[in-house]
Amino acid sequence: MADLWQVTLVSPPYQALTYERPRYFPEIGPGQRVIVPLGRSHRVGVVIGPAAEAPQGVVIKPLIWPLEPAPLLDKGYIELVHNLATRQMARPGRILETLLPRGLRTAAVVFRVDRHVADRPLPGTVRPADLARLPLADREALMELWLAGRMRVRVNIKREEEERFASLVSDPPWAVRPNAKRQIRILEHLLDNGPQSLFSLRHALGEWAVTTVAKMEGVGLVALGELTADRLAEVDAGPGRCQGIEPAAFALTDEQRVALDELIVTMDGSGGAHLVHGVTGSGKTVLYLELVRACLARGRSSMLLAPEVALSCRLFRTVAEHFPQQRVVFYHGYQSPMKRETAFVDAARGDGPVIVIGTRSALFLPVPDLGLVVLDEEHDESFKQEERLSYHAKEVAWFRVERSGGLLVLGSATPDVKTFHAARTGAIAVSTLTRRVGESVLPAVELVDISAMAGSAQPFAPATIEAVRQTVAEGHQVIVMLNRRGYAPLMYCLDCAETVRCPECEVGMTYHKGRERVICHYCGLSHSYPLLCAKCGGGNFVPMGDGTERLEEYLGELLPDGVTVLRLDRDATRRQERMEEILGAFDRGEAQVLVGTQMISKGHHFPGVTLVVVADGDLGLSLPDYRSTERTFQLLVQVAGRAGRGDDPGRVLIQTRNPGHPIWRDVLSGDYPAFFEREIGRRRLFGYPPFSRLALVRISHPADYADGPAALELFAKVLSEKASGLGIVALGPAPAPFGMLRGRKRFNCLFKGDDWGRVRTLYAHLVQANPCPDKIRLGLDLDPLTTL
Repeated sequence: MADLWQVTLVSPPYQALTYERPRYFPEIGPGQRVIVPLGRSHRVGVVIGPAAEAPQGVVIKPLIWPLEPAPLLDKGYIELVHNLATRQMARPGRILETLLPRGLRTAAVVFRVDRHVADRPLPGTVRPADLARLPLADREALMELWLAGRMRVRVNIKREEEERFASLVSDPPWAVRPNAKRQIRILEHLLDNGPQSLFSLRHALGEWAVTTVAKMEGVGLVALGELTADRLAEVDAGPGRCQGIEPAAFALTDEQRVALDELIVTMDGSGGAHLVHGVTGSGKTVLYLELVRACLARGRSSMLLAPEVALSCRLFRTVAEHFPQQRVVFYHGYQSPMKRETAFVDAARGDGPVIVIGTRSALFLPVPDLGLVVLDEEHDESFKQEERLSYHAKEVAWFRVERSGGLLVLGSATPDVKTFHAARTGAIAVSTLTRRVGESVLPAVELVDISAMAGSAQPFAPATIEAVRQTVAEGHQVIVMLNRRGYAPLMYCLDCAETVRCPECEVGMTYHKGRERVICHYCGLSHSYPLLCAKCGGGNFVPMGDGTERLEEYLGELLPDGVTVLRLDRDATRRQERMEEILGAFDRGEAQVLVGTQMISKGHHFPGVTLVVVADGDLGLSLPDYRSTERTFQLLVQVAGRAGRGDDPGRVLIQTRNPGHPIWRDVLSGDYPAFFEREIGRRRLFGYPPFSRLALVRISHPADYADGPAALELFAKVLSEKASGLGIVALGPAPAPFGMLRGRKRFNCLFKGDDWGRVRTLYAHLVQANPCPDKIRLGLDLDPLTTL
């Protein structure tokens, strides 16, 4: 009887197909990667399990070759893949394509054979197509060598192009002739997308990109070499090994000791989620390190995840110093492909516990026996991914620890409202840290009313200016936050009273003075500045509003000579190493003022900062989104927590045009429970999460698609017929707050229900009713963080 197995393809068409295991094959199991035939090509597939019988009328083909001697993915990982596939209404193969690094899902491989150990003439290099054509006896002989470790697999792609990255040497403006259009295009591409491999540049821009980059390296415009992000977390003895470094000693406070004991109880019990609600500076990282130590003592693996690469780099160095003899894997999306492949395979090794440090994507490393997952700053929106595979790290982490009986730690000074509600209702355990470690205390927070400054060109009130000047004069440091990058958010034409708008998105374009361009922050379209008005042809523009670039310029002129002002935002950190340079310089006291967006609010520890200024505290409060108040509260409390972390007391000034807004009572006191009570009451009243299952369906079509309105009427009819029967309140389709992006008109449908299965069923009805899938895109976002 044939030995049949189900294999899921990790490339289109992503189907699960039945193959026969040849008699010379070793034993195989679920989670093992294999080369399989498909038509005239060869693909990589993952074994799912044995097949009961062959499909009717189908000729079963044999497997060609295993890609590893034992399964790379364990049973729990395959369950995770199927769970994500169910949630996203996608094939498991499509999920695997997203989770596996490129080198682990390509069939472009070669096998190197040690011919000198064979007793018969065998080829030294074999490709999958060769294996399929070899005589049975040769395949049997090769399999013996494979099982003996005398035949090795290597990805047969241009590794040099994948491992050599082009990165910017300097920020704009660049010394490039105006007619050097290809060079300008490459520079702009690197600025917008960060360091790019030669392979990516060739794919994105064309064959000419590689030779042009080589010429640009010769004149010092770009640098070619290893991806800088791979070196950000390096330590003296190399990544993951810090031999000779003694772990730093620390003593737990009484609050930390109580919290640790409570967390250990959860770890040693049945596992599950546990919230650590600690004010900024209360020493949550120390708790994480102690939990890792406890997990290692139990022979189990750990994961510590941070919302951003810079924070995960620092966390990696901290962990490596405290556990010098332990295997540590560092993983994030900005690493080179080979680094990610190596980390993925290393994490799967079953030779003892491993500590994984990284960003949200590290959750998909196939770590066996996972005993601990920590999500630091669990409220942060960076833990949610919306493009390609939509998921929230919190939900994936919960699924993994639930299967492994592990502990999920959710740490934050301003927890997600849903998380805190789960703690309040007893669904998850909670430990609270109310005091900062050491002598530092929480800063005093004050409001600065700027409602009378409407129309003023000054970004700061007189009281704010005086506080900044005094702080700098006293030798302390200042952080200024404005969550809006660029020089000015709008460019206003004095001749016709129109603003420069993006033709693809119908939103205002932001002026970036350093780049001498106006840029759409939604689609990336840009124009050189100065430019002519699209309506009247005039060139008489005036910038309106403030961005971080303008604040940097203003403070540089306001403060005395010799005072250094740095800026930390997405524009200033396009080069991977630039963020570390900026943070390092400010930490060392080489600059007195740091201006930035919300990037500066996350987890940074600067003991010299005694003043934090929020230039526009009202930003985000009026957005048409049910989480806008929560998001604003979290951001303001987090950035306020950067002040007064050293020996000197801190002070926080928040400028607002609406001092009567109820949110300020809670922000000024830092009273999260009071904020929570008000917010949870509002959500209960309107039926928002956690009192409902909320899903957002995004619908879009080309702006010039004539049948778009008819399709929307059809979708509305489907919802009116199907929603009530499924017990779902369906709103829409209605124009999205950003009605057009990238040349496509956008519409939203909002589903409220109490069961995810019914929500997906309703979405499936819309997908089936789509009259033109080539033109009309539908996307499902379960539990959206934003409805914009």
